[in-house]
Amino acid sequence: MAVVVNKPLPEFEANATGGLKVSNQSHLGQVIVLYFYPKDNTPGCTTEAMQFRDRYKDFVKAGATVFGVSRDNMKSHDEFKTKLELPFELIADTEEKMCHMFGVVKNKIMYGKKVKGIERSTFLIGADGLLKEEWRGLKVPGHVDDVLKAVKALKKPA
Repeated sequence: MAVVVNKPLPEFEANATGGLKVSNQSHLGQVIVLYFYPKDNTPGCTTEAMQFRDRYKDFVKAGATVFGVSRDNMKSHDEFKTKLELPFELIADTEEKMCHMFGVVKNKIMYGKKVKGIERSTFLIGADGLLKEEWRGLKVPGHVDDVLKAVKALKKPA
């Protein structure tokens, strides 16, 4: 089952750093930012994580919880989180269940070889559990600010 804007998320459950279990039900009532990234400790992913880290207080103030998601295992996530002093949890989607559900697994060409990789993408889930906005195949510069604007826009009465 794929995710669709303005529809509830399909059921899922995943493990995150800090001993947290995250599911489609675990954070109802909270705005969630799920950002999918290819790999811990790679240049673009490190930059993106640091930008979410540096604006984290703004996300909290705007009422959002941030989670990073990749296929890396918990040990890699714990080390990445500690190294960058990330204030948010990282979800270890080692079996790619969330990656497939959100449709972020793509064929890429790396060094002339076809590989399956994660397309850098971010999803904004409303407090009602509905997917509000998605950014796919994005570039890191300026992205965190765009997500923060969208979070703040959710708070405004229509």
